[in-house]
Amino acid sequence: MTAPARARTSDDLIRAEEPVLAHNYHPLPVVVARAEGTWVEDVEGRRYLDMLSGYSALNFGHRHPALIEAAHRQLDQLTLTSRAFHNDRLAEFAERLAALTGLDMVLPMNTGAEAVESGIKVARKWAYDVKGVPAGQATIVVAADNFHGRTTTIVSFSTDETARAGFGPFTPGFTIVPYNDLAALEEAVDENTAAVLIEPIQGEAGVVIPDEGYLTGVRELTRRKGCLFIADEIQSGLGRTGRTLAVDHENVVPDVLLLGKALGGGIVPVSAVVARREVLGVLHPGEHGSTFGGNPLAAAVGIAVLELLETGEFQQRAAELGVILRDGLTELVGKGVLGFRSRGLWAGVDIDPAIGTGREISERLMREGILAKDTHGSTIRLAPPLTITAEELRSALGTLERVLG
Repeated sequence: MTAPARARTSDDLIRAEEPVLAHNYHPLPVVVARAEGTWVEDVEGRRYLDMLSGYSALNFGHRHPALIEAAHRQLDQLTLTSRAFHNDRLAEFAERLAALTGLDMVLPMNTGAEAVESGIKVARKWAYDVKGVPAGQATIVVAADNFHGRTTTIVSFSTDETARAGFGPFTPGFTIVPYNDLAALEEAVDENTAAVLIEPIQGEAGVVIPDEGYLTGVRELTRRKGCLFIADEIQSGLGRTGRTLAVDHENVVPDVLLLGKALGGGIVPVSAVVARREVLGVLHPGEHGSTFGGNPLAAAVGIAVLELLETGEFQQRAAELGVILRDGLTELVGKGVLGFRSRGLWAGVDIDPAIGTGREISERLMREGILAKDTHGSTIRLAPPLTITAEELRSALGTLERVLG
């Protein structure tokens, strides 16, 4: 009789990845096997509170019942047609997304980087067809310390050498200015500028929040100078900051909105470019596309996500629990925390380097049952699912205080 195969441990699985997976990530040494709500469990059964939520892809927690039910229901009907044919879920998805954002038209894609790339193409096409920029001369103004993805075009306008080094030659057509600097932006925008592309809050840079009035100033400047305002809300959007969109904090409506991550509920990759009709209307058949973009499964899950957001419950939770997060981090300033920036349930926390790097602090938190992730230097990011309870959030802050002590 053959003995049953031995179950692979976390250490076994981590070692097994080494020779067969590209080393483009440096994950924490935890192997997640199951998850529900705000909690995940590794292969040995150890439980962890998720304080990262897939970089905001899991805003509604792991396996939210309404999203899982929508996915199961659609799996029994239809998963893919390609855009060669219509499907019966896409119109409702686009209608509801346009209504939620206050814009007109939707270009469905899959990943965040695809949404950014699509936004760049649309902005250039608009500049040539509508604005009248001479062929091949359209530029896009971006902000230093941005993170919009890792494709070759996107890293061409990154200021992070880790993302850029070894991947040239780089795509031209981008002008980089300091973030949160309206004077520099004013100087950079000229008659050939197609768009200004910024994150309303810079996530990868450490949850960097611009001064009050910056987004309003970007909106006014782009209108006055006749170029598009593209807001990348792939991380900041869909409830994370206590409003549906981060731009909502200043009641700003961009010309083009880039969405992703939470739009797929942590179940399937869903992204979208949402824009005014006269902007997305520049696209014609054959000029852009995606086999999986707008597929019925993605649309069905996306509709369920939009139904959750339409209630306003998650935006309110993020705002109310964000006060607990902010107050708790304020108490830690001077106790291992040098400073922090937070909006809603999203924070960048600067740890005293004498205590440890962001990676080291994240590993200590992991050993105490909390999953978070470092960014540059000694900064860690906290972005729990919007379904987290006040008790869970206070417990996580207490654990952070202990590991810093």
